[in-house]
Amino acid sequence: TSSCMTYCRRWRASHCSGTATAATSFDVLVVGGGHAGCEAAAAAARIGARTALVTQKVATIGEMSCNPSIGGVGKGHLVAEVEAMGGLMGRVADEAAIHFNVLNRSKGPAVRGLRTQSDRNLYRDAMQAAIAKVPNLQVIEAGVDDLLIEHDKVAGILTSSGEVIRTSSVVLTTGTFLKGSIVIGLERTPAGRLTRPAGAGAGTGTGAGIGAGTGAGAGAG
Repeated sequence: TSSCMTYCRRWRASHCSGTATAATSFDVLVVGGGHAGCEAAAAAARIGARTALVTQKVATIGEMSCNPSIGGVGKGHLVAEVEAMGGLMGRVADEAAIHFNVLNRSKGPAVRGLRTQSDRNLYRDAMQAAIAKVPNLQVIEAGVDDLLIEHDKVAGILTSSGEVIRTSSVVLTTGTFLKGSIVIGLERTPAGRLTRPAGAGAGTGTGAGIGAGTGAGAGAG
């Protein structure tokens, strides 16, 4: 565990930056570092595409939300399918697991489901370590304010710092961070999650003006 955390800290320092200095154009840009974003970025990179995972905060890639479980009756088959296609979630869940259970064990096979409870910190660090080992994948720490559209096709993104990163394919996995808000009583606060800002960029008029939040935690995939 300690060696994994040390590896993650060293990787963040050496491989991640606030700019796309290593490359300003990619085959695929994935916006958001939650469950879906990590799998989408890794899948694109595995087939040889020059891929970038764009996230508000590198340190929260793979961060789980309030329910740190993987699998279950409703989603267990999805985890198995992702695993069958070479995905990361199943292996990372095994590394971070603190409890395994078969739900509905007393009932028939059709309604049983394998579920694991994970240590949130272990899962986050293990996912970041897995992402670091994927060839063709660069991680960029930046907010995303807009899509760039040229001739009715996506041509890139505009970051919160004003930087343009060009691509022909954008995958949005922003989850609750896309212009999200938290409502407590009569108070409404822009947020992607408690203590985390929403990706509420105003759109620049150069593209879709989506205000895409990035860096969504794993629960936002």
